[in-house]
Amino acid sequence: MNERLNVYQRKDGRFEGRLTLGFTEGKRSYKAFYGKTAEEVTEKMLEFRRTGSVAGVPAAALPLAPSSVTASTASTSPLTTSTVLNPAIEKMTFGTVYAEWFYSVTYRVKESTAASYTHKADKHVLPTFRDTPILEITQYSIYQFIKSLQDSGLSNRYICDILVLVQSVFRYAARTYRIFNPMDGLIKPRTPKPELNLLTPEEDAKLLKIVVKNPDSTMLGIALARFTGLRVGEVCALQWSDIDFNRQTLRVSKTVQRVRITEGVSGKSYNEWLAGADENQNAVRKTKLILTDPKSETSKRVIPIPRTLLDYIKKFYTEETDDDTFVLSGTSKPLEPRTMQMRFARVLEKANLPSVHFHSLRHYFASLCIKLGFDVKALSEILGHSSVEITLNRYVHTSFDMKVEYMNRLKMK
Repeated sequence: MNERLNVYQRKDGRFEGRLTLGFTEGKRSYKAFYGKTAEEVTEKMLEFRRTGSVAGVPAAALPLAPSSVTASTASTSPLTTSTVLNPAIEKMTFGTVYAEWFYSVTYRVKESTAASYTHKADKHVLPTFRDTPILEITQYSIYQFIKSLQDSGLSNRYICDILVLVQSVFRYAARTYRIFNPMDGLIKPRTPKPELNLLTPEEDAKLLKIVVKNPDSTMLGIALARFTGLRVGEVCALQWSDIDFNRQTLRVSKTVQRVRITEGVSGKSYNEWLAGADENQNAVRKTKLILTDPKSETSKRVIPIPRTLLDYIKKFYTEETDDDTFVLSGTSKPLEPRTMQMRFARVLEKANLPSVHFHSLRHYFASLCIKLGFDVKALSEILGHSSVEITLNRYVHTSFDMKVEYMNRLKMK
């Protein structure tokens, strides 16, 4: 029996759908499902047809044949055309659908992004869901998965990153095979804004004295981040050709990252790629250093170099310097970001300064610029952000002393 899933909008604004349970004394009996959207009702109905029971009647005895889905309110729902649940999905595991999705997206994402997907999937997602039929994964399954990740010690922020990957796979499955998406309406773990330790103005002044007195490639990297707000990968990717001494500008067009080597899809059919991916699934992953595009399109930018920094940079440049060499390494190969971070940590330790992340230099730069009266829009562009909200919410830190200063500007007369 092929029963259509009829979903319509009620007068009270809610959506309703009904499934036939059978006949009692010649009359058809139904089970009603309600929701705020047509999609929500449809997903409840599909889920019930897979797992539900009524009055002791097992799900297998209910009308479970694949059926077309219609929505009476086409203008308010994307489910405006009749579609048939693809029977092929009934035997597909999450691992198979993940492989399909990954193959489809690797053509349009950065290599570093594909490597990040592979790492999260191989280490956290696939060990749990690889062999599970995708139709059997429910929201409860996802919540159990979240709990197991929390119990393993992962932060809620990283868990949410993993859930973004899972959500992408299910969106692909829902779009391609018209299945219930257990990620819809899922309540993700709370991710409080992380506290980033910064140097105090006195500690910053001490660091700058060390930078000035000990000019070398490490100090140059620190100075570049401190006076331009560059990310560590952007600092390591700078070549002398990116610095225009006449215009006093610095061009950011690339970044350096170490990524895991993934099985490429270029020139391969899906089956060829999948076979290679399966063979390497349990292999020890190697990594490589890559030179790639910055974090986003807005991260590609030209930054005016402060005169004080320009004079410092000139100490490292001579007429014999090859413009194609990298600024920090002095060779044709870039310095690894992790190396720069470790060198920065040693500088702080030797100077008896608090241990802070290299990225804190970017935060300190942004906060200082706000204190000095920078226009927020200009600062946002210097930092390579897509909006001023990111600059204000993520990178601008107001100290308590600044708050006191601002409050004391209020006068009674």
